Amino acid sequence: MLRRLALAVALASCARPSTAPGPAGTFDLVIANGRIVDGTGNPWYYGDVGIRGDRITRIAPAGMLRDARAARRIDARGLVVAPGVIDIQAHSEEALLYGDSRVVSMITQGITTMIMGEGDTPGQISSTMFADYLKSGGDTSLAPVLRTFVGPQGFGAWLNYMERRGASVNIGSFIGAGGVRQYAKNMAQGAPTPAELDTMRTVVRAAMRDGAFGVASALIYPPGNYASTEELVEQMKVMAPFGGIYITHMRSEGNRFVEAVDEALRIGRDGGVPVEIFHLKAAGVKNWAKMRTVIAKLDSARAAGQDVTVDQYPYTAGSNNLSSCIPPWAHADGKLLDRLRDPATRARIKSEMLDENSAFESLCLGATPQGVQVIGFNADSLKKYDGKRLPEIAQAWNKDWADALIDLTLMERNRLGQVIFVASDSNIAIQVKLPYMKFGTDAGGYDPDSSRGSTHPRAYGTYPRILGRFVREWKWLTLEDAVRKMTGATAQRLSIADRGVLREGLHADVMIFDPNMIIDRATYEQPHQLSVGVMHVLVNGTAVVSDGKVTGAKPGQTVRGPGYRR
Repeated sequence: MLRRLALAVALASCARPSTAPGPAGTFDLVIANGRIVDGTGNPWYYGDVGIRGDRITRIAPAGMLRDARAARRIDARGLVVAPGVIDIQAHSEEALLYGDSRVVSMITQGITTMIMGEGDTPGQISSTMFADYLKSGGDTSLAPVLRTFVGPQGFGAWLNYMERRGASVNIGSFIGAGGVRQYAKNMAQGAPTPAELDTMRTVVRAAMRDGAFGVASALIYPPGNYASTEELVEQMKVMAPFGGIYITHMRSEGNRFVEAVDEALRIGRDGGVPVEIFHLKAAGVKNWAKMRTVIAKLDSARAAGQDVTVDQYPYTAGSNNLSSCIPPWAHADGKLLDRLRDPATRARIKSEMLDENSAFESLCLGATPQGVQVIGFNADSLKKYDGKRLPEIAQAWNKDWADALIDLTLMERNRLGQVIFVASDSNIAIQVKLPYMKFGTDAGGYDPDSSRGSTHPRAYGTYPRILGRFVREWKWLTLEDAVRKMTGATAQRLSIADRGVLREGLHADVMIFDPNMIIDRATYEQPHQLSVGVMHVLVNGTAVVSDGKVTGAKPGQTVRGPGYRR
């Protein structure tokens, strides 16, 4: 409690620039005459920023660094100078592990730090999981790397590998609750044995010491869906001494939305840890009215002293695996495709998919099939359907939507995704004003010059959409509060004491943008379009975006949670 209070005071005390006279030495970079929005929520002011190496070494009133010696200068007149964005829900594990670690669609939004780990990570691999990977029949070229992640210390090995490989962003992660369960039980359903539960504790404890920010669950997807409330509480009890948080994609955002919030609050209370709810939303038209009830519940919990906060993205559509519309039990033991091929089991699966009262959370029913856009095709013969709505594909095949979804899952070996239109614009307008809300993308990074097929536009446009639509056009938020919810609020939530605000001595993660120009351009139909208006992005003092162009530099560092032990 005292540590968090001290951190909050430190973040709040850094608004005003130094007034020491003179140029204060030599800088690698001076950012002059910008409108500084420092990430604390305090009012903007005009100022100069001096950077040496990877740190901010001077913040002064505008003009005071005019005569300072500097290797480079940026005239930020008419621009906003703000901390780099900390994305609390990033999904660039593949890009950072073996793909394009420039993550172009992200850095051009102003993102300088990506926090991953929803559900699982590549750093949670048991010997059984690794053996299954080798037998999978897919690309095993990563096997030598993944082999180094096997064992309880795999989480730390994964973080270290990504940093050594190089990235244009800073990298951090939660430990995924589903991955912890899979480490102990693979894809089996049922309660863990005492030995399996002890294995879960070992994995969580090791990850927290290696720098995880907490435990992240994804409770609508197998195997996370198989975990009981009590199992998750036990993981939290292990995490609690390390200062982490429980962050959750809840068990329901639809018909059992309110009950899912109750479960999240209980896990936090019984486990003795703070709670963060991923991408808060009420999914499905019939559930939209529940948002006010949930907000009242969260307000009440906070008033009673429970530490619970939320985050969200600025879109009415979400995105996940197409097979999430298939009952979770069908995924057990990794035998989904076998079960779909068996006629009797397929018939049972289809019946539950169509049942409005089924026990699992089907977003295909919440969105209605017309609200499901299928993405991620690999087979050349099927790529013509990329980005099409599910009923359109079903009609072309003369099938109903459930049979079409099952056949697509079989034909693409469970590799398809979906964009699902489930949320309400009016709810988003209410949620963004919550003082304990912050923003995340829930997306991975792409390069529009090489990416093909459909994806969610949030991968390209989340933060420019907030600044261009929510702030400038619709005036739902002030500029200062929007920036705080992208930067300082996330740093404070994750106990990142040396990033997230503009202050002397902190890492020089900085975005500079034109407040009159910044806007998202990505759409659901044409998602691979970069946002505009972000002019410069610095990561640890090095430009990864300069004059609106990607530099290719990879100065990213690993960021770790408060329980990290070298």
